[in-house]
Amino acid sequence: MQNEFDRRKILVVDDEERMVRFIRLNLEHDGFLVREAFNGKEALQQLREEAPDLILLDVMMPGLDGFEVLQMIREAGKIPVLMLTAKGEEDDRVRGLELGADDYITKPFSPRELVSRVKAVLRRTETSSGSMHGLIEVDDRLKIDFDRREIWLEGKIVKLRPTEYRLLYHLVQNAGWVVTHDQLLTKVWGYEYRDEPHYVRLYINYLRKKLEADPANPRYILTERGVGYRFVDFRRESLSS
Repeated sequence: MQNEFDRRKILVVDDEERMVRFIRLNLEHDGFLVREAFNGKEALQQLREEAPDLILLDVMMPGLDGFEVLQMIREAGKIPVLMLTAKGEEDDRVRGLELGADDYITKPFSPRELVSRVKAVLRRTETSSGSMHGLIEVDDRLKIDFDRREIWLEGKIVKLRPTEYRLLYHLVQNAGWVVTHDQLLTKVWGYEYRDEPHYVRLYINYLRKKLEADPANPRYILTERGVGYRFVDFRRESLSS
């Protein structure tokens, strides 16, 4: 049976050769093509030469650390990045997500978890935007064009990271309806993440900081306590105005 991700190219960046070998063996066993880099400088060179589909990037490296490399990757484009972090280093995980990482995986990890996480990131970043077309005018302040992947706030484009964009898409697609934590985790991150609700809370906060005039008193992304989140029903408001 053919793997849907056969021949996808993965760049593994880690200064520990044994870790790189472990990751390579398991990803190649599942049909991926693997390229290696053992420091930040090599990673950036491989990025230019190989154009990988996803990067597995270790945080702790000599010279350029993973955060510095991630910032440079984000300046160059939106290629999916999965950070490799040490067990218990929550600050590293949060910082990586804030800098634009798509996900993280904590060492030590099993081959099954590794492959599952890689596939989940690829699956959600390769999913098309769906069936919402044309300019959506939420109100005089906020306009969204999913076809062009543009968010306009008070006449200026707001830059969203890929995960923020996907989260906003699913909220707007269900405007006026409550979307549960589990539904958002499954749709935005993948079924493998249904037991990690902190992802949703973190990225809801990111979106509110970028879109809301007062993030502490949101007008677009509303909390339904204990259930999930609801995007304001702009369609009903426009009909009644």
